[in-house]
Amino acid sequence: MNANIHYQLFCGVCINPLNPLSNFKIISEIRCEIAKKLDIDSFQQALSNHWKPYLEHTSVMLTDATCYESAIRFPTDVKILWESVDWIYRQLKVIVKALKGRMPRSKYDKQNRRYYSYCKKRKRKESETRILKRSLLHLLYKLIGELEQTIQTNGSRLELSSLFHKRLSTIKKVLHQQTVLFQTGEVKGLIVSVDKDYIRPMVRGKESKRVEFGAKVNTIQVDGINFIEHLSFDAFNEGIRIPECINKHQRLLRKRVTHLAADRIYATNYNRKYCSSRNITTSFVRKGRAAKDENQVQQMRNMLNRERSTRLEGSFGTEKQHYSLDKVKARTKLTEILWIVFGIHTANAVRMIPKVEKVQNKRVA
Repeated sequence: MNANIHYQLFCGVCINPLNPLSNFKIISEIRCEIAKKLDIDSFQQALSNHWKPYLEHTSVMLTDATCYESAIRFPTDVKILWESVDWIYRQLKVIVKALKGRMPRSKYDKQNRRYYSYCKKRKRKESETRILKRSLLHLLYKLIGELEQTIQTNGSRLELSSLFHKRLSTIKKVLHQQTVLFQTGEVKGLIVSVDKDYIRPMVRGKESKRVEFGAKVNTIQVDGINFIEHLSFDAFNEGIRIPECINKHQRLLRKRVTHLAADRIYATNYNRKYCSSRNITTSFVRKGRAAKDENQVQQMRNMLNRERSTRLEGSFGTEKQHYSLDKVKARTKLTEILWIVFGIHTANAVRMIPKVEKVQNKRVA
């Protein structure tokens, strides 16, 4: 940016050569500032107001949910326990060194060798995993106790950051959850990453990827343009969100929904009655006796299903492959949400180019 005048012209800035940019984290700081101020609803409303004159078939709505995965290693109980043990041990070592004290005795080195020996094995017995988990739980409990005692004894001599206390609190939750999981096998809100404690497992039921880790987004599509209806890092049932999808569509475009295409999970009795009461034609499989115009209705269902399975699901793949949403590399929850929102709407902006050109050409002609 300092040396290239073309970059400066593109960004609309003029940098004095005698006073160049020196903050190498400026992009990250801009991203964090925008993430704090982001309002998805008003942002999407502004975009829809601008794009609405160029959209066709605005009364047809497609909806489906997908997961935009975070860039984390595949989590296992042993991995997260070892990461917690390693972090606590390193922090304890730094604090003891700063206090010029003596490091308390522990079996960290022994468990270190056992863990890496366990990782090298291609096939691991269930008994080996259980034994290692028990040992790591015991070691983590002991190290947390030693760390808290050291902090309590020498609190006035230590300057610990808020990030340190947040990470310590997360590791305590990990210890509690993994202890309960080891004893009973059931935990709600399981933490799968120490760095990103807001990530939860999303059981998707796919053949190639049964569990995904990231933000789940329920999306509505109008004429190939995607809008976020609901985004959450906690698992939710998208099948109950048909009324919210229809309301979102009508708020954004000021147009009544007449046709709706959705997956089988949306085809509940409540959703069927809700759509029927509003004269909305759906892609859901018929229940009960056939009507007189069943052939025409079936053709409409097939068209809606084809649009959903090709256009909507295809757009998910395009966003993940070409707009950096395959693995979201943001480091915090707010910046991860911003990354997803900008990825989706950057893809939308590219899709709008031929639509705008088509309308402009008609006006010229």
